[in-house]
Amino acid sequence: MKDGFVKVAAASPVIRVADPDFNAERVMESIRAALEQDVKVLVFPELTLTGVTCYDLIGMRTVLQGAEAALCRVVAATEDTDILVFVGLPYAVGGQLYSCAAAVYNGDVIAMVPRTEVDGTPFCVPDDEPVDVILGGRYETWLTNDVIFPSNVCDDLVVAVEIGGDMNGLVPTGTDAAMNGVTIIAQMASFPATVTSTQEAKLDIQYRSKHLLAGIVMAAPGTGESTTDNVFTGLCMVAENGVVLASQEQADALAVSEVDVDHMTNLRRKTGSFGGSAFAYCVADWGMEEPETVLTRYYSKNPHLPALEKDVPAYCERMMQIQVDALVHRMEYAGLDHCVVGISGGVDSTLCVMICAMAMKKMGLPASNVVACTLPCFGTTSRTKSNAIVVAEQWGCEVRVIDIGNSVNQHFDDIGHARDDYSVAFENAQARERTQVLMDIANKVNGLNVGTEDLSEYIDGWCTYNGDHTSMYDVNMGLTKTQVRTAVRHIAATTEDKVLSAALWDVLECPVSPELLPPSGDEIEQKSEETVGSYSLQDFFTHKMLICGFTPAKTLRLAELAYGDEFSRDELIMWLKSYCTRLCTQQFKRSCLMDGPAVEAFSVSPRNGFLMPSDASANLWLSELEQL
Repeated sequence: MKDGFVKVAAASPVIRVADPDFNAERVMESIRAALEQDVKVLVFPELTLTGVTCYDLIGMRTVLQGAEAALCRVVAATEDTDILVFVGLPYAVGGQLYSCAAAVYNGDVIAMVPRTEVDGTPFCVPDDEPVDVILGGRYETWLTNDVIFPSNVCDDLVVAVEIGGDMNGLVPTGTDAAMNGVTIIAQMASFPATVTSTQEAKLDIQYRSKHLLAGIVMAAPGTGESTTDNVFTGLCMVAENGVVLASQEQADALAVSEVDVDHMTNLRRKTGSFGGSAFAYCVADWGMEEPETVLTRYYSKNPHLPALEKDVPAYCERMMQIQVDALVHRMEYAGLDHCVVGISGGVDSTLCVMICAMAMKKMGLPASNVVACTLPCFGTTSRTKSNAIVVAEQWGCEVRVIDIGNSVNQHFDDIGHARDDYSVAFENAQARERTQVLMDIANKVNGLNVGTEDLSEYIDGWCTYNGDHTSMYDVNMGLTKTQVRTAVRHIAATTEDKVLSAALWDVLECPVSPELLPPSGDEIEQKSEETVGSYSLQDFFTHKMLICGFTPAKTLRLAELAYGDEFSRDELIMWLKSYCTRLCTQQFKRSCLMDGPAVEAFSVSPRNGFLMPSDASANLWLSELEQL
């Protein structure tokens, strides 16, 4: 359970209706299979030991005694194991019959949890107060529906159970439990298969795990159930925060994955809506060790993009639509009719100028109202300059070529800076001169100087303060470099303009560069990723550390899974140190960012995004990395 990863499983063995002894064997087989995979929480369907289709046989003494004896066999089989098992059976107290989840751990029954939504069933609603029971004459426990199961070894791991109809109530029992600190909900389902049941169950588990910021482990009855009136297919699923991590629907299904309860807790802290203690519940502790969970989950190199390639086009269209709508609204509000963009031939300004052209079209204005300015200076190469002009012209923009070399040299003379001194002043003077020119042109044409910097560059501070850092509105500030590249790639792949497409593909081939140092021939001298690291890797760090709230050690662990084929462990640590350092030292640039639209549910805007002081220390993060 290191780093908050908990191996969980949903099991639906092939049982026989009204044959608890046989079913206990199948349950124990599933437990052994789960233990082989180091599962810590295992969930079976409702009434596992008898079958949900036992109907009126369920209340007969013979069946009840057989189920209790079968449970005792299962309990004994878990002795000296570190796995929390939820297995279902009918249980009677006097004249009242309950459908129960027996919570079994290390050779003991730590609680019996009865179903509460019982309409249309032979079962009773449990009393509010816990009832002491003894199972098989040896296992003393209590029967109560108000019980949670916190782990002794992982503070963020707290489990609760939902049974059958409890999953479908107006306020399912797991909802209250989640609001009071439960991070994993064990769903012991009882529904049969229909033509839409799998899809409905998937939608439900996705919604509830996202809504409750929880892991959900769901097991439905399998093929051994009666087919008198229904068919059961053994659907098993594991979900976390809206994503189905594992799913099986077959005989002897066993869906296994890892739920990240650390992630769920981090997300909950941001909402302020979840309690930290289940004060209204009885507590049944469990857990004896905290091993390093072997991860089988897939971690994408591009967590800011859709998991499935087929979803990327619609995702890109949605991203760009948000940018266009934001820009149109800002221009209409300000009474402006022109956009002014500095185009460099880089991927950010390329997307920006195309967004501006789309905005003009939506406003019913000609694309020539976009003034695309290329401002060559000491580091500009013909390749990037040519691409910038081609893209702008193909969209119908007005292109202006304004060489700022003389202006910058005059400025060097004014401040006493040698023209061959390639220090930071040499670089920043060019960036600030460009910003001045762009803003003055915008004032002249009744326009808006639209910025091109993206979210990744703001996070690592790879921009000149009051240079490319500054604009009148920044349409890219909510997009990571990964997202910008993907949007440009989408346009390149779908446009019918072959000239535009060729230019866009070449833009994507060019290394990211501010082009502020003189080139070697016509080769780009400055390559941003040689200084700040791969932007793909940076965006991965941003997702895990800033959005998910993970520690550097956990981020490194996941980066090794995702990027192990590209970077060594030492390289990942080096770039993670660089990332943490720049994250803290460059905050002053984020504290005064321009307006601009957030595209996903994360921003570094000083108004509604990730906030931090400009003089925060990185020592805590760096010291953790030193130990790795």
